[in-house]
Amino acid sequence: MTAPGQPRFAPEWLQLREPADAVARAADLLRPLSAALPAARDGQPQRTVIRDLGCGTGSMGRWLAGRLPGPQHWILHDHDPALLARAADAMPTAAADGSAVTAATACGDLTGLTAPALAGTSLVTASALLDLLTADEVAALAAACIGAGCPALLALSVAGRVDLTPYELLDDELGAAFNDHQRRTDGGGRRLLGPDAVAAATAAFQRQGATVLTRSSPWRLGGPQDALTTAWLRGWVGAACEQRPELEERAQAYLARRLAACAAGELTVTVHHTDLLALPGPRPGTAG
Repeated sequence: MTAPGQPRFAPEWLQLREPADAVARAADLLRPLSAALPAARDGQPQRTVIRDLGCGTGSMGRWLAGRLPGPQHWILHDHDPALLARAADAMPTAAADGSAVTAATACGDLTGLTAPALAGTSLVTASALLDLLTADEVAALAAACIGAGCPALLALSVAGRVDLTPYELLDDELGAAFNDHQRRTDGGGRRLLGPDAVAAATAAFQRQGATVLTRSSPWRLGGPQDALTTAWLRGWVGAACEQRPELEERAQAYLARRLAACAAGELTVTVHHTDLLALPGPRPGTAG
């Protein structure tokens, strides 16, 4: 997490969610992304410079670097120096074709990035970041990326919907309260987009003339991922109750039932996310 005024994510949470993130990410966006990178355009081996915004412990780099060909240089951005150190240490060293992957770190606020600051960047990427930004910050990010002529791959933004099986009536109330919590005004006075982030980002990139592709990227929890399911449940219910304290008594009984079902292997959860790929200019073969 890198937006000002936001609490840092614990490394333990980032580690716990990484396998589910890796399975959820929309791999079919990699084909149009690869076609937009400099090596594909120019037909010559060139180093791809990738900026990972809000990199956390580096899970996006570990997922993406080995799926893209050619030499790569990653610039890892976060405001937490401890997370940056972990991310740099755990970066892959080889691309899909065996080319070298290198990494550097940049500590600080990423919401002020501009097109000149992104000069020479081949790709901007982020995971679970968009919903933590404001409408103005998303608009500025779109302007910076498209102004610099680089694609943006923004993964795992919350979509505002969860499906729990078996269903309970309180699912809907908690889900609505959680979504309102995601849209809250934070301690720094920033109004977060939460589940409205993908729609806002799509509009912002399209205003800049970009082609925007989106894909569903849900977590599917249960079974062997029960530790993540448990942690997610506690956080989901806790955020809902923070937003609507009057839910607390019913929510605690609900949470106890759901945790018991999870421990018994009787609960499955789908947490919906969306991945977004923005490409500068129209897609080849399309008009406008």
